[in-house]
Amino acid sequence: MTEFKTHIMVCGGTGCRASQSEKIRQNLNTAIQEYGLEDDVQVVMTGCFGFCEKGPVVKIIPDNTFYVQVKPEDADLIIQEHIIKGRKVSHLLYEDPKTKEMVSDSKHMDFYKKQIRIALRNCGFINPENIDEYIARDGYAALGKVLTEMTPEQVIAEMKQSGLRGRGGGGFPTGLKWEITRKSQNDQKYVVCNADEGDPGAFMDRSILEGDPNSVIEAMAICGYCIGANQGLVYIRAEYPLAIDRLRTALKQAREYGLLGKDILGTGFNFDIELRYGAGAFVCGEETALIHSMEGLRGEPTFKPPFPAVSGYKGKPTNVNNVETFANVPVIINKGANWFNKIGSEKSKGTKVFALAGKINNVGLIEVPMGTTLREVIYEIGGGIKDGKKFKAVQTGGPSGGCLTEKHLDTPIDFDNLIAAGSMMGSGGMIVMDEDSCMVSIAKFYLEFTLDESCGKCAPCRIGNKRLHEILNKITQGNGTKTDLDRLRLLGNVIKDCSLCGLGQTSPNPVLSTLTNFYNEYIDHVENHKCSAGQCKALLKYVIDPEICTGCTLCFRNCPVGAISGEKKSPHSIDQSLCIKCGACYEKCKFNAIRIA
Repeated sequence: MTEFKTHIMVCGGTGCRASQSEKIRQNLNTAIQEYGLEDDVQVVMTGCFGFCEKGPVVKIIPDNTFYVQVKPEDADLIIQEHIIKGRKVSHLLYEDPKTKEMVSDSKHMDFYKKQIRIALRNCGFINPENIDEYIARDGYAALGKVLTEMTPEQVIAEMKQSGLRGRGGGGFPTGLKWEITRKSQNDQKYVVCNADEGDPGAFMDRSILEGDPNSVIEAMAICGYCIGANQGLVYIRAEYPLAIDRLRTALKQAREYGLLGKDILGTGFNFDIELRYGAGAFVCGEETALIHSMEGLRGEPTFKPPFPAVSGYKGKPTNVNNVETFANVPVIINKGANWFNKIGSEKSKGTKVFALAGKINNVGLIEVPMGTTLREVIYEIGGGIKDGKKFKAVQTGGPSGGCLTEKHLDTPIDFDNLIAAGSMMGSGGMIVMDEDSCMVSIAKFYLEFTLDESCGKCAPCRIGNKRLHEILNKITQGNGTKTDLDRLRLLGNVIKDCSLCGLGQTSPNPVLSTLTNFYNEYIDHVENHKCSAGQCKALLKYVIDPEICTGCTLCFRNCPVGAISGEKKSPHSIDQSLCIKCGACYEKCKFNAIRIA
């Protein structure tokens, strides 16, 4: 095996690949060949580095130089300057927005300083398509340890002591779930990995599978040993082609190495994994709907109990955990429960992966200890709000969560604190909003998503959410009344109490949380017929300031419905009865004479 002096790590996650990181890899290899460096330098396509805002990312090992926003045409320069001449390519380094200094090492970037990467430990460090690199970083050591040194009961006790809770949104103790499934008596049991990630703006599980698929495979085998299962299933949405390809590669290599299949490591334990593909239904993230989809049935939830741990896939005891939960398991076994449970808060141990998105400077994938505050995430790791705008809200938990305000910024992020604040952890989506966001429109947006994704099985979700949406639509059209606000709150609470599954039980959360935290904004819509954020089209009013208007006729010529009148070189005016609020005049005016009233 060739020992290379330098490794060039190129981000191979979906986001960076969409920005030509594959072409960057090709160009780097071409340059390496041209300069005769094949024996000294290796280019590795790795998983997501997390710093998506600055992608594509290229990292040089061993000096740990971190290049951002790299383009394919930069490849030759990197080889010439950095590899051959030993000089950093300064314009590709990260510029600290506070100090304006160039930072070459990711360890000194605010984005990474407060992160502790456990589930993401190998993403950006290894080639996810080479099992040897995973093994070199203690891969499959945990599986070997449990099969040769521990009983299933001992492993379950270790998981319970670690305090690991499900990262898919419910937060159920992982060790306890494994114990319940183990105690269920049956001739066949199953381990299921839920990789059906459907929250808007969420890409945590996808990135783990793209960057470190073997960690999930190893954890599923450990779970199978504990609960007495010999078959594993990964339910993954078909829209994740890269994650699927890397999973397939990892499964094939694991079988070749004797880490999956019959008589694993000569211990007599049999376990293998198959893939099942989802068609992108958000409701199939709920475990009973997921199981029905895998069985070839409609993806609809069923009433619990019985829980899947007792009667799941094909009526057999089934343990369901999501990708991130499984990714933590090998580390807990290798480093011990006491190491893991010292990280995080009192009731929420370990770390949590979040997809940080929205009106924030550092969009990306982060992993922070439980108990980190929202302020630390948004202003330190996230780098604050884009364009110097004012922070308004952060939505945690996706369409199932709620919108939190400035008064919640010092809330420690964990399962219990977020619920107490009127939101939830969810699977880890975190969308930041600025002063230009209309919270009524935000609530309507999330409800529209829920309406599209509801399976329609139960009336509270199917009909109730439709009525909620109709009221919100009425308000954003300027036809709402104060009575409608009372109806929103009453109906939202009824839907939460009466819906069959978690989708319906949490779907009113964005509406109820914005009603609580932004009630004045709702009042503005229904009493003043005004959207202060300027997002509700029906409530907008474009007005021409006669003191500024020069009569250039540019607005007149661009109005599609002839709502603007006036003589050349004289102030113009807008007929509000004809105006369709398209904003063409506002965008075209060169003198800032048109304002939104």
